[in-house]
Amino acid sequence: MSANNDTVPVRADQDGEHRDEQADASLAASSAPRRILDAVGVQNVSLLIALAVLVSLVGSRFPSFFSLANYQVIGKAVSVIGILAVVETVVIILGGLDISVGSAAGVGSVVTALVFMHTGSSSVIGILAALGVGVLAGLVNGCVIVYGRVNPVVATLATLAAYKGVAQLISDGRAQGYTGADPVFVFIARGAILGIPTLIWIFVVVAGLAHLVLRYTDLGRNIYAIGGNDTAARLAGININRYIIAVYAITGLAAALAGVMITARTGSGQPVSGSEGLELQAVTAAALGGCALQGGRGTIAGTVLAVVLLGVLDNGITLFGVNPFWQNVARGSLLVIAVVIQQLRNGERRVGMPT
Repeated sequence: MSANNDTVPVRADQDGEHRDEQADASLAASSAPRRILDAVGVQNVSLLIALAVLVSLVGSRFPSFFSLANYQVIGKAVSVIGILAVVETVVIILGGLDISVGSAAGVGSVVTALVFMHTGSSSVIGILAALGVGVLAGLVNGCVIVYGRVNPVVATLATLAAYKGVAQLISDGRAQGYTGADPVFVFIARGAILGIPTLIWIFVVVAGLAHLVLRYTDLGRNIYAIGGNDTAARLAGININRYIIAVYAITGLAAALAGVMITARTGSGQPVSGSEGLELQAVTAAALGGCALQGGRGTIAGTVLAVVLLGVLDNGITLFGVNPFWQNVARGSLLVIAVVIQQLRNGERRVGMPT
């Protein structure tokens, strides 16, 4: 009897330790996918699945799709729209919307080319001039919204037309081509670092900075707070007007940077960039990436995934030889689907809220 009393606890301890080890192993196994989900973002899993399906579909029909050259083509094609989508994401999280980014990019593109051609200076001067004009355009948007108390959609719809007109006026409505091979433009358009084209690096740097600011700084947290509930943010002491003007100014700066990239890539200032639907693509990518158009929610990771998805979609349409006009149909359809999903989610949240 005593022997049993001595052995049972030992066996119990061993069994307990064994169960603990199994539990630890099970926890570790279950936490691995959890860590992956945390890194990717649960809300972005559906985007990853859609991207995987699309890649498999196109790649199974065209093996050249998986070539490094094709990846570079996709990356360079989405770099400009990617930058616009990233800053559009920040504006939407703030609770606003900027549909003038395409026209602002057009102004930046033309200013870069004109300053470069007519001053005989380095392309750097033209680039700095374009960035300055971009900041000014963003400040105008922010001031109209804050001090004019104009809805962001209406304000940027007006400046969309105005900036497009400015680009056409200063360029006489024509593309402004420049002669000579400026090393800075050549490096932006055709250069590479570690085998990755410069255009893609610029997009990666802009997206990385935006992600770090939104996730790890007070500036980012306040942007989420303003977009989530501007009244509460104001009561918390946040200077909302200053944030709105600053974010729109940064958006104008990024739009001008996109214009510089267009100039370098095409070898000319393009006044009609805004008419190419860049703003629609930017808003579509942000919404598809999970941004709530009501503000307060969204991630740069989701937007980047959506940009890549749209790039692969465009590339697939080209490879399949489908009429390119279907690209706009596809983008518009995706935007509608993304907005509908958001409305359904918002409806579920409202139903789930305590009364």
